[in-house]
Amino acid sequence: MKLFSKLSFKLSYVGFIFALGCQTAHKAPTVVAEEAIVTPALKTIIKRTVKDVNLKKLSDDKAPKKRVAVLPFLDKNSERDTAVLEQARQTFMDDLNKTEAMIAIDTAEIKIDLKKYIKNNTYNLAALAKDLQNAGVSSVLETKVIEVRLKNDFNDDGTIKKAKLAAFEVVLQARLINIRSEQELFNTVKTVTIEEENTKLPENVSSNYFFNKNPELVGLLIKDAALDFTPQIAEALVQITWEGRIAALNGEKIYLNVGKISGVQVGDVLKVVEDGNEVYDPEIGYHIGKVPGRVKGTLEIISYFGQDGAVSVVHSGAGFKENDRVELYQ
Repeated sequence: MKLFSKLSFKLSYVGFIFALGCQTAHKAPTVVAEEAIVTPALKTIIKRTVKDVNLKKLSDDKAPKKRVAVLPFLDKNSERDTAVLEQARQTFMDDLNKTEAMIAIDTAEIKIDLKKYIKNNTYNLAALAKDLQNAGVSSVLETKVIEVRLKNDFNDDGTIKKAKLAAFEVVLQARLINIRSEQELFNTVKTVTIEEENTKLPENVSSNYFFNKNPELVGLLIKDAALDFTPQIAEALVQITWEGRIAALNGEKIYLNVGKISGVQVGDVLKVVEDGNEVYDPEIGYHIGKVPGRVKGTLEIISYFGQDGAVSVVHSGAGFKENDRVELYQ
C-alpha cells in the first residue's frame, strides 16, 4: 500500500514536470509590434529657365542681302577639265548663299558674252562692271585656280622621293569689284594646304600624272580651297551700299527685282535714286567715280512676287521709271 502511494506520488510529480516542460516548450512567442518605417517625402526642386527668341525681331533686324555675280572659274592649267571647275563653282555659290550677307547670282542667268572680257586668263572686271550696271547685281566675283600641287619631297625630275602621306596645296586668287564705283573691294591669293591621313602616295609619281589620274580629287581640293574665301567675301561686301532696281511699272504698282530672299520686308520704305554722273579728274586723266544721284521719292513694299521680287506703291515723289535704283531709306 505504501509502495503504491509512493509510486503514485512519483508519477504525479513526473506528470507535473512533463506538463510544465511541455507548457514551456509550446509557449507562444511574444509578438513584437512592427515599427512603422517613415519615409520622408521627396522634395522636388525644379529650376526653370525661360529664353525667348523673338523671330520677328530677328527677321526685321536682318539687313538686305547684296547680289554678287559669280563668274566661271578661270584656270592657269588649260588642260584641266572645265566640268571640274564648274562643279567647284556651284559648290562655292551654295556656300556663299548660306551667309546672311549675299545672294550669289550665276552669270549664266545674265545675258552677256563673257568671253570678250577675258584677256591673258583674267577678266576685265572694270569693263564688266560698266556693262552690268543695270543687271541687278552690286558686285562681280572672279576666282582663278593658279596651281594645284602635291606638297612632298621631290627629286630633280619632279617625282616624289619616297612614299609618304598625301599632302596637297591649292593656290587660288579671288577678286571682287563694286559695280557702282567700279573699284576693287577684294583681291587675295590664298594657298590652302590639305593633308589626307588615309592616302599614301606611291614613290616616283609626278604631280601632273597623279592629278590627271585623279580628276575628282582635284575638284574636291579646289572646292575646299574656294570655301575658305566665303567669310572674307562677306566682310568685303560691307563696303557696298545695298541696292535694287525697278523692274517694271503697271498702274499704281511698281515691281522691284529684290524681294523676300533678298531680305526686303513688307512695309519697308525704299528710296528711289537717279544714277549720278561720272566725275572726270583731268589731273590724273581718268574717271574717279559717280556722284550720288538725285532722290526721286520713296516706295513702300506691299507684297512679293516671283522667285525674289517685290510689289511696291508710291510713298512719296514721282517720275519713276524702269531701271531706277532703289536703296534703303534711313
